[in-house]
Amino acid sequence: MHAYPTDTAKNRMKASDCGEGTTQATVGVGLIGTGYMGKCHALAWTGVRSVFGTGRRPILKHLAEINAKIARQKADEFGFEKATGDWRDVIADPAVDVVSITTPNAFHAEMAIAALEAGKHVWCEKPMAVALADAELMAAAAKVSGRVAVLGYNYIQSPLIRHISVILANDTIGAVNHVRLEMDEDFMADPQAQFYWKSEASSGYGALDDFGVHPLSLLQILFGLPTKVMALLAKPYAARPTRDGDTRAVETFDIASVLFEVGAGISGVMALNRAAWGRKGRIALQIFGSKGAILYDQERMNELQLYVAADEPTRQGFRTIISAPHHDPYDRFIPAPGHGLGFNDLKIIECHELLNRIAGRPARVIDFQAGLNIERVVHAMAQSHLGQRWVHIPCN
Repeated sequence: MHAYPTDTAKNRMKASDCGEGTTQATVGVGLIGTGYMGKCHALAWTGVRSVFGTGRRPILKHLAEINAKIARQKADEFGFEKATGDWRDVIADPAVDVVSITTPNAFHAEMAIAALEAGKHVWCEKPMAVALADAELMAAAAKVSGRVAVLGYNYIQSPLIRHISVILANDTIGAVNHVRLEMDEDFMADPQAQFYWKSEASSGYGALDDFGVHPLSLLQILFGLPTKVMALLAKPYAARPTRDGDTRAVETFDIASVLFEVGAGISGVMALNRAAWGRKGRIALQIFGSKGAILYDQERMNELQLYVAADEPTRQGFRTIISAPHHDPYDRFIPAPGHGLGFNDLKIIECHELLNRIAGRPARVIDFQAGLNIERVVHAMAQSHLGQRWVHIPCN
């Protein structure tokens, strides 16, 4: 089982816990991949000590990109000491203690396993791997190595997602009977958008693992993972134009609809769409219980809606809860309510939790074993679509 504390304040690191004033006061960081998520990791490593104040101080040691010239440029921009066009150089560097892997999905397994075998800690972006067998190898490598290996599920770090855990634990909405999860964006909505790697089968199933793993991470941390699923996958556009003026068949599914069961008596629905015009970063969570309901949407990540049936009829209705310093660890960033956090702030919190785990302290992370369980659910959903049937998932 994995510990998911609802109050990070109870687990904040003290200087003496992480080797302050000793040779262990720093942690050497390597980064493989410098795109959008690579920059997010760099910002997190740069900001984590400023935000949380204690713990080992990250030193940006070595950065890798597929092109040495671009690697040097990005190293200068991000603040890394060294740059390389070969990711193996980062893993071989004795100054690197932990490796951030932010490359396309197909490369995660080889890089993560190599880093773990070299004795490095690993922070790898989701999804874990394209093939379930590769995810299993990654989890096995982490177990054998004894190193810390976690996945980039930053939405679970939201102060208000943490507060939802508190609301549920306090029985405010009673016994939960139904959960709805949605994730929508519109970066694949234009039928004339050019074919790129997220439409290749080598990237995975499509929305199911590119997107679905994020709502599943929220489900996992709040209730546990599904034990039974039925899925329908769809391609809104069968082909896309290429750079050379031709067309290429789309190999992945941009839409997924899933029925599931989780826990004792909780039914669920998950809807995913990478071609949803107007949606930019929506992860909607609806939780219905015997005494009330909770609504949350990542596009409005600094507020949630709570309905309590026990309110007298003249006052019944959804109340809005705005993120504030008493929603830990919001106070580490801003001392006043209502100002709000952002995506990169969640990444900084995630980085802090990774450092907690490296220090041997309780941490709110999804490690490779927990991530493997998410991958098993994703592949069960794909099997359900192919077989047009319910698929039961053994208890993890």
